[in-house]
Amino acid sequence: MGLFSGLARVIRPCGVAAKSLEYSAFSGILRVQDLGVGRMHAVFVTGGKQYRVKEGDTLKVEKLDAAEGATIDFEQVLLVHNGDDIQVGAPYVDGGKISAKVRSHGRGKKVHIIKFKRRKHYMRQAGHRQSYTELEISAIQPGSAS
Repeated sequence: MGLFSGLARVIRPCGVAAKSLEYSAFSGILRVQDLGVGRMHAVFVTGGKQYRVKEGDTLKVEKLDAAEGATIDFEQVLLVHNGDDIQVGAPYVDGGKISAKVRSHGRGKKVHIIKFKRRKHYMRQAGHRQSYTELEISAIQPGSAS
């Protein structure tokens, strides 16, 4: 097996900054991405989905009932990773909290739904646009050591 035999390969050299070397066999694109060693990462739950974030990240989550510019705290933190210190919750990290600022509310791209049966004079069309809230992660508070 060669270096680029799979869809993606991760290389972590010994040193300060770890890099992710990713190669797509379909498009032939080689991409090097900084993994951000030394920065605090966390995994939290909102809207039935899990998100991996670090401070300063911007992400879109299921629509939340909050005004633009408001600060929201998420206390359902599953994991906090800070260098060599990893806190895994059972199911949540005690005292772990993620603070985020609501940047905007919006609706995603339209998804087209088509039901069709040939030769039966049957066709139904519908569309759907999912509402979302765009957040900016402002702080990650690790839980208490246990």
